[in-house]
This record gives sequence, C-alpha cells and structure tokens, in this order.
Amino acid sequence: MTDQPDFQTPDVVVDLREYRSSKDPLPVTFHRRELDAILWVYGRMVGEGEWRDYAIDHMRDKAVFSVFKRSGEMPLYRIEKNPKLAAKQGAYSVLNTHGMILKRGHELSQVLKVFDKVLRLVET
Repeated sequence: MTDQPDFQTPDVVVDLREYRSSKDPLPVTFHRRELDAILWVYGRMVGEGEWRDYAIDHMRDKAVFSVFKRSGEMPLYRIEKNPKLAAKQGAYSVLNTHGMILKRGHELSQVLKVFDKVLRLVET
C-alpha cells in the first residue's frame, strides 16, 4: 500500500460537449426550407395518387427522405442529402428503387424538378 490515491488527476480539462461530438458526431439533417420543398412535392404527388407514405432517416453521413407507394414495400424514390459530395457533384440526389441516380445537383429545387415529369416504370 502506498500513501498515494488510486486515481491520478489529469492535468487537462476536457469539455464534455467537444468530447461527445468527437466520439458521436451529430447526424446530417434536412433544414426547414429543404423539408418544405420536399414536402411540397410530396403533397402534390399524394394529391395525384402516386405516393402514400414517407420516411425520414438521419444518419452520420447523409439524410434520406424515402417515398413509398405502400408502407410495406421498398421506397419508390429516395431524396438524399450527402454533404461530403457538396463540393464535387452536389449534395442532393434522387434515386429510384434500384439505386440508380435520376438526378444530382447542388440545389435541391433543381434536383426536385425530376418529379415535374411523370416518371413511369417501363417493362420490356
């Protein structure tokens, strides 16, 4: 046994918020204006009877707005926001059920124009 305590006090004070953010970064989210634009398109497509349900996922590297015809199926479309691609191809993209990118860009309003046309599945 020694006269010293079992624990050593560190010489450095660590800010708990910085420590938590470095260990578990905040997820990527849609901002209010982005959600307004997406939900405006969603409401229009629901009114036309094309879409019925949606889901929003916030992950570490991207945010995803998924659109469903029926809630038990695979999403028809995914609207993704990936900030890592902002300087390259654009942070926003629209993907179909198979994962094919239909449109990608730097501005969400331009990317959402892909839904202005009627998209239909053509079977051969």
